[in-house]
Amino acid sequence: MDLSIREAQEQVDQWIRTIGVRYFSELTNTAVLMEEVGELARLMARVYGEQSFKKKEDELAARENMGDEMADVLFVLICLANQTGVDLTDAFNKSLLKKTNRDADRHSNNPKLH
Repeated sequence: MDLSIREAQEQVDQWIRTIGVRYFSELTNTAVLMEEVGELARLMARVYGEQSFKKKEDELAARENMGDEMADVLFVLICLANQTGVDLTDAFNKSLLKKTNRDADRHSNNPKLH
C-alpha cells in the first residue's frame, strides 16, 4: 500500500493512541531514535563497510533486516514529529527546496562525483 508521509504520521498517531497507550516523552523517544539508528548503522557497517560479521551472524539475514531497521528509525522519527507538532510533509518539501537552491551547481561541478 502506498502511503504519504502525512498518512504515515496519522497512522502512527492512531497506533500510539490505541495500542501504544501514549507517546514516550520526547527525550525518551530521542534516545530510542539514537538506539534504532545505531542498530541500522551496525548492519550498514557489516554489509557495506569493512566491519566483519560475527560467527553467529549471517549477511543474508542482515540484508533482510535492514528494511526493518530503517522502518524502526522512521517510526520513532514520526513519533517525535507528531509530539512536537512537525508536519513532516511540509518540513521535507522545505528541506528539498533549500537543498535544491543551495546545491543547484555544487554537485554537478564536483569532480569527485564524476
